[in-house]
Amino acid sequence: MRATELLAGAAALLASGVSAEAYLGFNSGNTLPSREAKFKKDWVQEFTTAQNLKNSPGVFNAVRLYTNIQAYSQTSEPIEAFEAAIETNTKILLGVWASGTNTIEPEIKALQNGIAKYGKKLTDLIIGASIGSEDLYRVSVTGIQNKSGVGAGPAELVKFIADWKKAFQGTAIANVPIGHVDTWDAWTNGTNKPVIDAVDWVGVDEYPYYENGKGNNIENSGYLFDRAYDAIEGAVGGKPIWVTETGWPYVGQTWDQAEATVKNQQYYWQEVGCRKLFGKVPTFWYNLRDSNPDNEMKFAITDNLSTTPHFDLTCPKTFKTTPKGSSSSASATSSATGTGVSSPSSMESGSSGSGSSGSGSSGSASSGTASSSEPATVTSPAETAVATGSATSVKGVSAAAVAGMTLLVGVFAML
Repeated sequence: MRATELLAGAAALLASGVSAEAYLGFNSGNTLPSREAKFKKDWVQEFTTAQNLKNSPGVFNAVRLYTNIQAYSQTSEPIEAFEAAIETNTKILLGVWASGTNTIEPEIKALQNGIAKYGKKLTDLIIGASIGSEDLYRVSVTGIQNKSGVGAGPAELVKFIADWKKAFQGTAIANVPIGHVDTWDAWTNGTNKPVIDAVDWVGVDEYPYYENGKGNNIENSGYLFDRAYDAIEGAVGGKPIWVTETGWPYVGQTWDQAEATVKNQQYYWQEVGCRKLFGKVPTFWYNLRDSNPDNEMKFAITDNLSTTPHFDLTCPKTFKTTPKGSSSSASATSSATGTGVSSPSSMESGSSGSGSSGSGSSGSASSGTASSSEPATVTSPAETAVATGSATSVKGVSAAAVAGMTLLVGVFAML
């Protein structure tokens, strides 16, 4: 075998050994539906419920935050979700609010203050950091048309990513993987490639419910999700994909062919969550608790943080969404514009860098995402019954990676 072929094989082994765990979690903004600030006890209640949901297909022991700053803080006070995560052993996908600001220094300082206060207890729980949330969508043609608010362009985000890496170089979280979260069509827009090049993983907010004009009835939701996901895979050059927000509302208006009902919420959980995501892809579901008062659509899977959800969370053994290549009436596209709505989380609890909690918005039309833009969404099935051979965490190296390194050493010895 030629040395180049050996190197290619080793590289493939290394790549397979450093993918992210298939985390399971929910999104969580820094304010309550009343717009009051969340405090430690509020997050403890959320995280405890998430880990004890009846008939859950895995342990939802991760959270996606939208900011490091405690709501309404006028300084860089660390968000109290940190202490709640430590108390409940909840893994943290950090969020850094990047829209409407020319610096992320307050976000950096808040995390530094948190690390100074909690040390290894906090840093050991951090699984990643997202620099920004749907910023590219908000500055897109569609986002502007739908008055989605102030965003940030590729150059700004790349700068913020560099600022973050510089701030934490040589620290306990220096090797934590960095990503950016945006709508699926933002990732397929070629002008945003500099952001893809700058991150370790891409976070996707994807909501077939809002895909009007594309056959968005519930029976097509799995196909619409898959086709958008495939489009992202084709655009990001092999970068790992984390599904940072997805879900289906149980209350709200009929959106083209999409109806908001508990029955449809369960169907989506099964056909997208169970079939495609849980135990396979880092996933942060939207949502455990509704917290955007301006959004008519309600996505929570339970009421009042009860461990008994609206529907049975048990995953079926067979699915109605057939494999790739099968016929379907769905017609998802990978265009950079769309007629759906941005995430229901959008602007739900963003910290604009001044420590404010942000104002909720009902979402802005973008193709394929309904996220809420809170500085807000997957579980660690490696520790649960859903585990299906997922690779080790990016913080560690698997046996395959070790084998690859050994092979590389042997190759170079022959050169």
